[in-house]
Amino acid sequence: MSSGVGDLAWFKSSYSGSQGDDCVEVAIVEQAVQVRDSKDMSRPALAIGRAEWQPFVKFAAGR
Repeated sequence: MSSGVGDLAWFKSSYSGSQGDDCVEVAIVEQAVQVRDSKDMSRPALAIGRAEWQPFVKFAAGR
């Protein structure tokens, strides 16, 4: 993963648990949406192309 991912403006997904224990965070960049697990930030973020973001969310939501 390229350097600087930690410097992005991350925000918590609205689908994350309210107790703070199931937290998925996303950061929007020019070419992609970065997704990470806030409980294990040592793992690389997943980059999803902006055109693929909406189908990805729809699939993840089971719709």
